[in-house]
Amino acid sequence: MEGFIAIGLLMLLMIIGVPVAWSFAGVLAYMVYIYDANLNTLMLQGYRSVDSVILIALPLFVLTGYLMQSGGIARRLVDFIEVMIGKRRGGMGASMIMASGIFGAIAGTATAAVASIGTIMIEPLEKRGYPRSYSSALLGISSLLGILIPPSITMILFAVVTRQSVAACFAASVGPAILLILGLIAANRFGVGRFFNELSSAAGDGLGQLPGKGRAAIKAFPALSMPIIILGGIYGGVFTPTEAAAVAAFSAMLIGFFIYRDLNFRSFARSVVAAAETTGTVILILLFSFMIGRILASERIPQDLTKLVSTLIENPLLILIAVNLFLILAGMIMDDVSVTVVVAPLFLPLMVDTGIHPVHFASIVACSVVIGANSPPVAPILYMACRIGKVSIHKAVKPALALMAFVGLPVMLITTFVPEVSLFLPRLLGFV
Repeated sequence: MEGFIAIGLLMLLMIIGVPVAWSFAGVLAYMVYIYDANLNTLMLQGYRSVDSVILIALPLFVLTGYLMQSGGIARRLVDFIEVMIGKRRGGMGASMIMASGIFGAIAGTATAAVASIGTIMIEPLEKRGYPRSYSSALLGISSLLGILIPPSITMILFAVVTRQSVAACFAASVGPAILLILGLIAANRFGVGRFFNELSSAAGDGLGQLPGKGRAAIKAFPALSMPIIILGGIYGGVFTPTEAAAVAAFSAMLIGFFIYRDLNFRSFARSVVAAAETTGTVILILLFSFMIGRILASERIPQDLTKLVSTLIENPLLILIAVNLFLILAGMIMDDVSVTVVVAPLFLPLMVDTGIHPVHFASIVACSVVIGANSPPVAPILYMACRIGKVSIHKAVKPALALMAFVGLPVMLITTFVPEVSLFLPRLLGFV
């Protein structure tokens, strides 16, 4: 019961506006008091948990995302994709989806994708006839491809807190990412001509002046080479995910400074400061969550939760549905980091007892974050997309819920009940 009270307290603190890191600190203080835990021992255990080589990848991938935004890499990616598919029916919306996917394959974070892709594409989408409310909703859910497409910061955190292989978690989320991309493109194409009319590229102010395919491909080649180098290096055994993060950050600096020349020392400094602030917040959350996890483990709360749920629900399918529902509800109130580092380890023993592989569970958690992060009341990614799109959240909620109901939720259910969607690639690569 105390474990559920702690989660409820965490949600309450976040709802009333307490910063996420200090919400975790409040929950930790409550659990230390309730269980009379030794804070000195917990601090030592928490420090040892965050003293991980794998976590070095976190600030490096975050920095890569900011450098892509300020170094002109995102702009070239969008131009290339728009030239290739933007003139077809629903092409502009599909361009934003694909751009978010490729951006996610380099930076691994949704917030950077929202800021970069949204700033570049919302205005052109409006000129092509897309309502800002719909564009912002589509931006919100497609930006979360950065959570599913490796390298993913969320998957790194899941691997660290559950002691799984980072590369295996990366591979597990590829299948759901492909399903989400195809589903969003299909839904966008269905909506064009039914709910709004897409103008031709010539009708948009300045949108017909994009470079030709060959020129766009040449300009985008340095940016497009980054995911190939990063993912090829990881799965080819050339370097570890941590080393891949260093390669990604270094490549983004080289491309931004010397190839595109959009990056200068002032914007580089801003990117470093922003990455440091983001990383500091996440590390604090991790530190507090590891300490909370130690208390939960010592009190055998995950095992008690497994027994309780197994007693109340005997059908494994119903257990999976219940866990999916809880993950979505948690994601509606908590951010992706909080869901990953607190809720996921709590339910992992139950999932293993039900017959779910931990790597498969990683992709289930990632899919739940895609839905929860765009669902009120908190909906952090949707709120950010609306700020970028300069539209009221109330106008974007309806299209966002429609996309999640007809695309996000089916992808999550397929991922949950068809394990091979997640496990095929890890098995093929020898991780499972």
